[in-house]
Amino acid sequence: MAKQAGKPMRIVYGGDAYLNEQTVRDLCHQALTARPDADLIELDATTADQYSFNEAVSPSLLSDISVVRIANLQNADDKLGNAMLSYCKQAGKDPDNSSIVICQHEGGNKGKRLLDQLTKAGADKKDIPDLKKPEAKLNFVLTQFERRNRRIDPMAAQQLVDVLGERTGELAAMCNQLCFDFDDNPMGLNRVNQYLTANAQVTGFALADAALAGRTADAIIMMRSAIEQGTSPIALIGALASKLRGVAKAAAVKSGTISTAEAGMPSWMLKKVRLGGWTSAGLSACIQTLAWADEQSKTNGGDPVYALERSIECIAAKGRERQ
Repeated sequence: MAKQAGKPMRIVYGGDAYLNEQTVRDLCHQALTARPDADLIELDATTADQYSFNEAVSPSLLSDISVVRIANLQNADDKLGNAMLSYCKQAGKDPDNSSIVICQHEGGNKGKRLLDQLTKAGADKKDIPDLKKPEAKLNFVLTQFERRNRRIDPMAAQQLVDVLGERTGELAAMCNQLCFDFDDNPMGLNRVNQYLTANAQVTGFALADAALAGRTADAIIMMRSAIEQGTSPIALIGALASKLRGVAKAAAVKSGTISTAEAGMPSWMLKKVRLGGWTSAGLSACIQTLAWADEQSKTNGGDPVYALERSIECIAAKGRERQ
């Protein structure tokens, strides 16, 4: 009989929802590859009971073992938990001839007692990162390329994070698509933008870069074109605000007000921010103008396009026009 890799009971705990799901899928795939004769049985601890669990891990007419995937472990009742605990102890004595149980826990303290009991009984617990910090998201992108023996330029990776960082699944899919479609190594910013041009946030960040570089006319033309193509003023305001926050953080780090870690930005990215010509008063003026533009875009009587133009002019002049 072929041997299985790893312990018979494994728990994927918390973290980013996409990564959690992906890890569970990978573990199931690995288990089924190691034991192609096994059945895949899916249970949800929210509705499953001890009888369905015991049946799932027991030999059947078609296979001696199963790969049992259990979702929402945190919702298991006491009877199901006791059955799982008993199986974990039993299977640990003969892992090569036991069904493989892969549990998915959404994180948090719910179901912690069972989690601790299973871990103590020999279950393998894998903690999933949450990808909330900017550097964690950036490292995720770099890792996605490394898994495919590829590299990506840091600025291109940051662009992907800026646009898709809140949607891990889409971020991973984009990394995969770029690697599949292009042989560039490293993957550059132009390639990334080539695939993201239809995204409002890309237009916004390009506009913001032009404004920060003092290219007022270019930025305003880009803004008007984006609005005509249906981009929401809110999206453009958000991109401008994001870039201004980067300037503020870089200035605070340079002055010693906060540390690089507290800024929540990669050190290389902080070094890329050009602070020449910026003053506290100028930055404050730009932020206030953007806040006014945000208000104009959210009120019926406002003129968001005019407010955006004024914001771009203010940012391009580094706030000096309002001092």
